[in-house]
Amino acid sequence: MQLPQAKLDQLLDRFHEVESRMSAASDGQEIVRLGKEHAELRPVAEAVAALSRARAESAELEEMVEAGDPEMAALARAELNALSDALPERERAVALLLAPKDKDENASAILEVRAGTGGDEAALFAGDLFRMYQRYAALQGWKVEIDDVSEGEMGGYKEITASITGDGVFGRMKFESGVHRVQRVPATETQGRIHTSAATVAVLPEVEDVEIEINDADIRIDTYRSSGAGGQHVNKTDSAVRITHLPTGVVVTSSEKSQHQNRAKAMKNLKAKLYDLQRNALDAERSQTRKDQVGSGDRSERIRTYNYPQGRVSDHRINLTLYNLPKIIEGDGLDEMINALIADDQAARLAQLEESFG
Repeated sequence: MQLPQAKLDQLLDRFHEVESRMSAASDGQEIVRLGKEHAELRPVAEAVAALSRARAESAELEEMVEAGDPEMAALARAELNALSDALPERERAVALLLAPKDKDENASAILEVRAGTGGDEAALFAGDLFRMYQRYAALQGWKVEIDDVSEGEMGGYKEITASITGDGVFGRMKFESGVHRVQRVPATETQGRIHTSAATVAVLPEVEDVEIEINDADIRIDTYRSSGAGGQHVNKTDSAVRITHLPTGVVVTSSEKSQHQNRAKAMKNLKAKLYDLQRNALDAERSQTRKDQVGSGDRSERIRTYNYPQGRVSDHRINLTLYNLPKIIEGDGLDEMINALIADDQAARLAQLEESFG
């Protein structure tokens, strides 16, 4: 992609302008706003400056090649060839920084996994998916904290909600939102028949308090005794918390041991869900084809199939099939799938940027 130098110069001018205004600003709010913009522009400005220097160097080398000194021309040609090979990758790196991106890319996330069609087998599959994400998060160095859980009668989960904390969690995990389908012989099947079941995954960006304001009059908070499959995890007191957001009908729960912690977790998850509603509404306004895009977060459509007899996992959004199901379901092989989804998303964003340049 050939990035227009005029556009790059405009970005550098804006970066230098922000720097100058930061040094002169005295208002606290303006300093915070300028500081945030400066932090966002800095990596882009540094990459643009490096690209501009490389382009200028390339022009100088071309002049040397065209000059009369054969020895100098030969040296310049060798340097020019090496620089010409590196320039496309530098331009692509800058283009990715300039391309439209999700402002929640670096946020932590709320993960929800729910059993869908398939009864007990769907709950078992939901358990497999959650453990896959737990393992993947551990490999990334992220922290996973369970907020609410409803166990299946035969194992697994009817539904489970967890917070995943770390840098860039949402940016990588957002592509997991959707319906996941499994094809395998259930443990409860006596005749060896393959069944198809499903589970729904939702990945929501964890929001800061300043991003979502909730009116106390708009929520109803109930406490209750959580239920489970039995054993030590059953709550003996009315410490579980359910919060209902009356204007939207959104309901969140948290069922750990401390009522105070449950209330805080439930409010955090409620903010994430309300923020997700806002994101979806805004995205729908921006693009009528949003549901066809990778990472759209449309949880009504099947996005992936896990076929155990054939040992394959197929992502239907990018038509990618990998024959390493055991590694993927253990979390170790999930990176290959996510990297492919990110690459496809980057290509779409680069195409959008190129279109904006005309």
